[in-house]
Amino acid sequence: MKALFFKTFGDANVLQYGTLPDPQIGPEDLLVQTHYIGLNFADIYRRRGTYHLEPHTPFIDGYEGLGQIVAIGSDVTTFTLGERVLFVDVPFANASLVRVPRDHAIRVPSAIDDKTAASIGLQGLTADFLAHDLARNHVGDRVLIHGISGGVGQLLAQMLIADGVQVAGVTSTLAKREIALKLGTSRVFLRHSDWAEHERGHFDTVFDGVGVTLPLSFDLVGHRGSVVFYGMAGGLPPKIDAVNLLNQSKSLLTGDLWDYLTSFEARQTRSTRLFRYVLNGAIKVQPPTILPLADGRKAHELLESGKSTGKILLESGSFS
Repeated sequence: MKALFFKTFGDANVLQYGTLPDPQIGPEDLLVQTHYIGLNFADIYRRRGTYHLEPHTPFIDGYEGLGQIVAIGSDVTTFTLGERVLFVDVPFANASLVRVPRDHAIRVPSAIDDKTAASIGLQGLTADFLAHDLARNHVGDRVLIHGISGGVGQLLAQMLIADGVQVAGVTSTLAKREIALKLGTSRVFLRHSDWAEHERGHFDTVFDGVGVTLPLSFDLVGHRGSVVFYGMAGGLPPKIDAVNLLNQSKSLLTGDLWDYLTSFEARQTRSTRLFRYVLNGAIKVQPPTILPLADGRKAHELLESGKSTGKILLESGSFS
């Protein structure tokens, strides 16, 4: 198989593209020939050596993708050869062939095309988890999303708007601001302007995937408000004083998506809810940036630059 791999941790220059042995499947596995592979910030952290990475010689990054089943384990009766599946939590995804445990495969409605399905896999299920497991906002609530023009931010904003929530956001450039406004958000602030002073205590919930902005996020929510902390794209957050939160009746909500995607049924139920937003037209997916898997270095550099909007997909070139 063809794969994007690395032998040492470091910047994007450690990535190599070449031929490696095909994965071997067990009786409860599927062998999936990938078409599109999702790139995420977690992949950057794994490449740098600062995030958990499954052992492999050499290292193969990536955890999500979409493709076609080309082989089936002897105990699998619920899938068929040639079926199209999505997966979001399977290691060694940066390859033309991936061993996918049966319970980790997600069926995709025929009305959703490959690019759309691959673009909303992990980030869409993350948005669903943030909205429906952690925040649980009510109709009319006022929320703010840091990084609203990013992959999770765009999907989360549209999901919340469809649920009747008033959504504002923060982004870094005028171009990204226009993207966010077109989603139906009420207001979008530029990160480096002085907007925050006028918005303190205004929101019921703030979604923070940046990390270093966590103190600001708590300033932005009012009493009895909550901050949903789900990532560190901008760096580690400073320590939060729990006594101050207690005195203002403010809550910190956080969690790990993998504590909720614990079975085939959980994956299918949650993905069905996510797909329903797309099929109903409530979520419109921005066209992804697609680069060949062989150009993985460029893809990593683009994501790290902060200049990308929406999803970056790696195309394996092996799908037929």
